[in-house]
Amino acid sequence: MTQKIVPNIWCNRTAEAAGACYADAFGAAGFDARSAVTARYPSEGLLDFQRELAGEALVVEIEIEGVQLALVNAGPEFAPNPSISFMVNFDPLFFGDDVDAARHGLDALWAKLSEGGFVMMPLGEYPFAAHYGWVQDRYGVSWQLMLTRPEGEPRPLIIPALMFDGPSQNRAAEAAARYVSLFDGAPGGSAVGTQFPYGAPTGAASAEALAFGEFRLGDQWFMGSDNGSGTDHGFTNGVSLQVNCADQAEIDALWAGLSAVPEAEQCGWLVDEFGVSWQIVPANMGELMDRPGAYARMLEMKKIVIADF
Repeated sequence: MTQKIVPNIWCNRTAEAAGACYADAFGAAGFDARSAVTARYPSEGLLDFQRELAGEALVVEIEIEGVQLALVNAGPEFAPNPSISFMVNFDPLFFGDDVDAARHGLDALWAKLSEGGFVMMPLGEYPFAAHYGWVQDRYGVSWQLMLTRPEGEPRPLIIPALMFDGPSQNRAAEAAARYVSLFDGAPGGSAVGTQFPYGAPTGAASAEALAFGEFRLGDQWFMGSDNGSGTDHGFTNGVSLQVNCADQAEIDALWAGLSAVPEAEQCGWLVDEFGVSWQIVPANMGELMDRPGAYARMLEMKKIVIADF
């Protein structure tokens, strides 16, 4: 599977350490995991606030059983929060149908991620899962670890989970429908999956709001739910969704369909009507950035225009 949408996590000068941490943590859980620096800041042409980053890692890519995440090495301007977390499905199918091995792997990953972090939901048994926990790690990234039922429908190992609250409270179903319509031309199509409403008002969530929802964009699954805790987090640039586009036509179409905050448009970044941050970039962005003067030209762009490189 070619991963078209890659979650990007903003780091405050910690991307290399975080990448090594995640590779070690998922390795301890029994998965093939690695991290590598794939881009560095240039030595010149940086903005004033970036000059101290000259030559440092810009992007650290993580690959976990073929699932890609990217760490953006920058400053303290943004930070991840629980509005976008990562569900890790410990499906016994990944462990040769051995439920005990899946549980052991989950416990090993929990021990690594919770070290120096903050437990949001303790590891234990819940009505929706026999073994589940939600932790915010030492870098501020939120992970939901769940032992799935062997008889359940298979899902990927890692699924980005969007939680709608604040100005976007009770709009999870609307957002899923919107994203599915925008990505209906992706290879494999797109679709709204299972949705379960709360059924009764819960915190700021209405009875019709989604306690759980999922949608598929191309080959990739995402979760979308409405926050029933009563505590707003709000989407930020701390976690953004990078879409690797085939050509300028696809960049133009997604930009027109998603961008809703003109002042947030910069260097291929945008914010949609629900507050979610996206990076709409060409799939060969790395090649384009290798061209002389490319970094300076990119800094002048809002929407990425391939011909201008």
